[in-house]
Amino acid sequence: MRLPDHDDVLAAARRIEGVAHRTPVLTSRSVDEVVGARVHFKAENLQRVGAFKFRGAFNALSRFDDEQRRRGVVTFSSGNHAQAIALASRLLDVPATIVMPEDAPSAKVAATAGYGARIIRYDRYRDDREAVAAELVERDGHTLIPPYDHPDIIAGQGTAVAELLADTDHLDALFVPLGGGGLLSGSLLSARALSPGTAVFGVEPAAGDDGRRSLAAGEIVRIPAPRTIADGAATTHLGTLTFPIIAEHVTELLVAEDDDLVDGVQTVATRMKQVIEPTAALGLAALIANRERWRGAQIGVVLSGGNVDLPPLISRR
Repeated sequence: MRLPDHDDVLAAARRIEGVAHRTPVLTSRSVDEVVGARVHFKAENLQRVGAFKFRGAFNALSRFDDEQRRRGVVTFSSGNHAQAIALASRLLDVPATIVMPEDAPSAKVAATAGYGARIIRYDRYRDDREAVAAELVERDGHTLIPPYDHPDIIAGQGTAVAELLADTDHLDALFVPLGGGGLLSGSLLSARALSPGTAVFGVEPAAGDDGRRSLAAGEIVRIPAPRTIADGAATTHLGTLTFPIIAEHVTELLVAEDDDLVDGVQTVATRMKQVIEPTAALGLAALIANRERWRGAQIGVVLSGGNVDLPPLISRR
């Protein structure tokens, strides 16, 4: 598969228009005071299925031909991509099979099932989810749409930052959560085309810094499944498409500790009255940790999703 470019993001924007929400850009005076900068939050927690993932999923499935629609789609996901594929499949009348880890948040599993998808569970610390999905492709003839390493997924995710840049005058820096790299890659395509002077930072959970290791090594580095509350970014490696885009265009990759993600979730809840999941707090956590560098600046932060099991999160405090 070829690397996507900004033209693909523009095409994706046309396909999802009127189906995906154009989510708002939120601000908070109290958060600005904490950071010492003007922060613009792209609220993808208010997207359909509660996460940016719907953009890429609908873009990818809308390109299926009649035979692909008949045979159905399969994917693997800890939750948000699962929900996105499930809903997009229902809207487009495509059968969906989702390979989900046994420890996926119950809210995400319930939502995925609620959209009508068939769910197959696996142990993320013992089984290879890609192998499970590949077996289903071979046996049942499904089309695989992975969570991040697909040109239509990357292009669809890039529409979020394209909207953010259109809705703000100028951003000095942009902070984007990083798991497998679909959101960051798409964001980079949009930022480099629309605002080349904006510094773009990808932010990983500290327990899963495979992206940062990959950039240092100059090749994709695989790690064991990380144990982190940022389940949406608990990936083991970047993709063959996302890695070269990130390596060429990203300003820097940063990390955030789990306790800082809890603080970020609480900050957004108490100061902005928004529910976000820990993965969505990656950008804010990294910004707060580096706030001296960005005092007085115009900052963009992508809040990637709002699907969270509150009791386990609260119990950490």
